[in-house]
Amino acid sequence: MQKHSSKRSYYQLSIACCLLLLACNSTYTSKKTGYFKIDLPEKKYVQFEKEGFPYSFEYPAYAQVVQDTTYFDSSPENPYWINLDFPQFDARLFLSYKIVGGKATYKVKQANGTYKDSTGVNVFDKMVNDAFNLTNKNQSVASSITNTLIHTENGISGVFFKVGGNAATAKQFFLSDTSKNFIRGALYFGVTPNVDSLRPVQDFLQVDLDHLINTFKWTNKK
Repeated sequence: MQKHSSKRSYYQLSIACCLLLLACNSTYTSKKTGYFKIDLPEKKYVQFEKEGFPYSFEYPAYAQVVQDTTYFDSSPENPYWINLDFPQFDARLFLSYKIVGGKATYKVKQANGTYKDSTGVNVFDKMVNDAFNLTNKNQSVASSITNTLIHTENGISGVFFKVGGNAATAKQFFLSDTSKNFIRGALYFGVTPNVDSLRPVQDFLQVDLDHLINTFKWTNKK
């Protein structure tokens, strides 16, 4: 959390440059934390690879893939927005996909609280900046905000955000090849955020997010 917006912008630009220059492949692994023992399902993963979709990945067998058909009061800008629902945890991972350089519709909040459509182009640097800004909206309730560069053996690059405290979404990330594809993920729970009561499930699902990221591939690279 930077005191000066200019420093934050410089840091975010540095992140974008790092994503452009990363060359070494490695497995992304988040820092593990301890939690008390509770009954949780067995880890088992299935493949998501749908015809026409620009990406594939493995997700938990106890999750449900749901097409995301709404964006505020309208439809997403493309048909590749999906959610991973975890009914037993009342949790949902939102996955929103954007085409770098493609046309986009942005929701701009008006003075009266309503939103107005604004058309534009999906610029990579702007999408990176938006990802940081969306995470930093949790500053008022966050005890900490950390980010980690991602670069997997599949050549996938991005940033993973962890928000400490009673934030609405404690885990967010984005992945991109910087030239064609960009996807953002955010994990939400359908209950009032409480870091202590949610920690066991947060840590359990963190393993699934790590697995999703490490198996993620762009399928439209030809």
